[in-house]
Amino acid sequence: MTIDTTLSHADQVTENLSQVRRQVEQLAIDAGREQASVRVLAVSKTKPLADIQVAYQSGQRAFGENYVQEAFDKYHALSELTDIEWHFIGPIQSNKTRQIAETMYWVHSIDREKIARRLSEQRPNSMPSLQVCIQVNISGEESKSGILLEQLPAMVELVQSLPNLQLRGLMAIPAPQQSFATQCQVYQPLQQAFLELSESDSMIDTLSIGMSGDLPAAISSGSTMVRVGTAIFGARDYAQ
Repeated sequence: MTIDTTLSHADQVTENLSQVRRQVEQLAIDAGREQASVRVLAVSKTKPLADIQVAYQSGQRAFGENYVQEAFDKYHALSELTDIEWHFIGPIQSNKTRQIAETMYWVHSIDREKIARRLSEQRPNSMPSLQVCIQVNISGEESKSGILLEQLPAMVELVQSLPNLQLRGLMAIPAPQQSFATQCQVYQPLQQAFLELSESDSMIDTLSIGMSGDLPAAISSGSTMVRVGTAIFGARDYAQ
């Protein structure tokens, strides 16, 4: 994406967001899907409150955070934006579940029974059920979070049994691949698992895959939510 240095930072964020939306819509059309079938999750980790407010004023509502304390602080600082939708997309430590349960609307990174149970137990009764995705390690990397596909049926059964969680789908962050064909090949088993789950439960409607480096392959593979950060907000040293 070409950055226009004549624009103010706020105007650049607005323009970037518009470009990302147009790109995602066109990729959906190219994949033979409905134009509006893929949501953009603006990854706002490490980004200042002012950037989030600019994106919000441009119509963006879903924002993704990776770090619990940062997410917690932003939730309270922007509490006047009552329809903002906070998504937690990072690894979860068991001693941080309460802050997540009390502030987030979505959690994309459930991959352990203990975490799932704590989130359900700690979700306030005054809040709607926490919308969750199970994270799958589709590349089998030891350093990556997520369950293996063969563990998915048991995790699905567990999450669906917990009273304050609503299972919405699957999430994955595959190892980087060089070609479109290889990216699609890696996503194929996850896409199949998602389709089977969505046929058995009408509430399962979210396949959270795709970032800046593999948007075409992810959308071609059925993604319903893509996670985009720098392409919207720019580098951290953006000129003000």
